Amino acid sequence: MLANLPLLDITWEIEEIVEVYISNYLMPKDELGDALHLAIASFHKMDFLLTWNRKHLANANKRDHVRRINERLKLFTPELVTPLELTGV
Repeated sequence: MLANLPLLDITWEIEEIVEVYISNYLMPKDELGDALHLAIASFHKMDFLLTWNRKHLANANKRDHVRRINERLKLFTPELVTPLELTGV
């Protein structure tokens, strides 16, 4: 089912976004984890970032912080949602 989906590039700009997220305590200090997922989705202007991670990503308490950092970086902010939130179940 995923074979025909395009892969999104990870560019040097995305790597810099990850560093900003980590240095602003937006995401944990793991360059291959949540900060990278959010940076890819923001840079590529994804409408949604679908995740089960309610601690760091789909967390209502973090949404404003994510939005503020992305606005400062002039980035799009995807909706950070769980599959249940997206489907309305």
